[in-house]
Amino acid sequence: MIYKLHHKFLDTIFIFLTVLSTGGMLFVLNRNLFSIILFSIIFFLLLFGYKLKKDLFNASLFAFISIFFLGLINFYFAVSEQAISKYLFHFLTLSISFFFLIHINNNRNKDIFIRRFYFVLKLISIHAFASFVSYFFISNNLVSITSNEKEVYETFRHIFYYTPERGLVNIFGLEFCRNQGLFWEPGILQIYINFLFFIEAFIIKKNRLVLLLSAFLILTTYSTTGLLLLLIQLIVYLKREIYKTKIILPLIIILLIPIYMVFNLNIDEKLQGEKESSFQKRMFDLTQPFFIALEHPITGIGLDLVQFQKARQEFYISSNKLQVVNTFLGVEAKFETTNKGSSNSIMFLLACTGFPTTILFLYMFIKQQIITQEKWLFSIIIIISVMSEPLLLRPFFFLFIVSGFLHVFYKITSHKKIME
Repeated sequence: MIYKLHHKFLDTIFIFLTVLSTGGMLFVLNRNLFSIILFSIIFFLLLFGYKLKKDLFNASLFAFISIFFLGLINFYFAVSEQAISKYLFHFLTLSISFFFLIHINNNRNKDIFIRRFYFVLKLISIHAFASFVSYFFISNNLVSITSNEKEVYETFRHIFYYTPERGLVNIFGLEFCRNQGLFWEPGILQIYINFLFFIEAFIIKKNRLVLLLSAFLILTTYSTTGLLLLLIQLIVYLKREIYKTKIILPLIIILLIPIYMVFNLNIDEKLQGEKESSFQKRMFDLTQPFFIALEHPITGIGLDLVQFQKARQEFYISSNKLQVVNTFLGVEAKFETTNKGSSNSIMFLLACTGFPTTILFLYMFIKQQIITQEKWLFSIIIIISVMSEPLLLRPFFFLFIVSGFLHVFYKITSHKKIME
């Protein structure tokens, strides 16, 4: 296959929009419009691609029907009336994910995808760096905007986005606004910057400056999860590189010390400081959906977010269960109930679909064939990420679940490995 310039351009645009569909401000402010644009681009890429391979078509058909059937069961056996519009949006996510993987497998290959994804991540990191630095000069020239969910953001000409009201941080005398880049909150930016660190450190292995920039940008998000993921990657990277060159050791130590200090400070603030409410919310999102799933273990309560929020508001954890939580986590839980969605994607999936579907989806995620180098480490990164942000059922992350389904059915129908 001759990979021409216009192929690179279209793939880059599509991957960029797919990434932004997972928490990007472009989609937060204009979700319906850009979801249609995203779907139209991938449909165009498939329409003018190569003839679809028979084995890939069969595997895709079986995988699509399987996931669609699980969604149908969830819709009809939900404990409350579900909005069809919510399921249509999940159907759109499913379609985009399938078309994306069919395009990559049929018209490209996974190496091309990784190179394009790597390029998109570098663009996001460059913008994030510019956004962080620019705040010190444009903080008095920001304009307030409101999303469809009534969240308020500050923006500079829709180029940079900030949330100073809840994002100002003071570390060792330096005050700055937590870096969210192109996304609605810093916790999402850190995920993609950690992906950039991972690809550079364990796949591309060419530019250590990218590693330094990535580490710095993760620090600017001041995300507990982001710092934890970075520390894990640095330790693994140190273990691999220390045997190759002794020069890398001082560099890693220089990185580890400030990152660990900031991480430790962040943890202290969330356990007993000003940000304790954030930690309590994470604990609640980890535990309450689990108890909801125990009461509806087979099919869950349904994927309608509005109905899920209502169910949460009416569901109280008993004192006996609360005592078990406190003993297990070793921290006093101070929550009762909430009417908000869950920040923990896996627990949300568990409460909404039940144990069988959630376990199947997680198994299929483990079987994904998109990124296979250092797969165990990548799996840790992405699982921790979706347990801290509501992203698993968004197009980019759902790709990995769909990839597992495709891989399994491809082996059944053709006795071959997909995305070789």
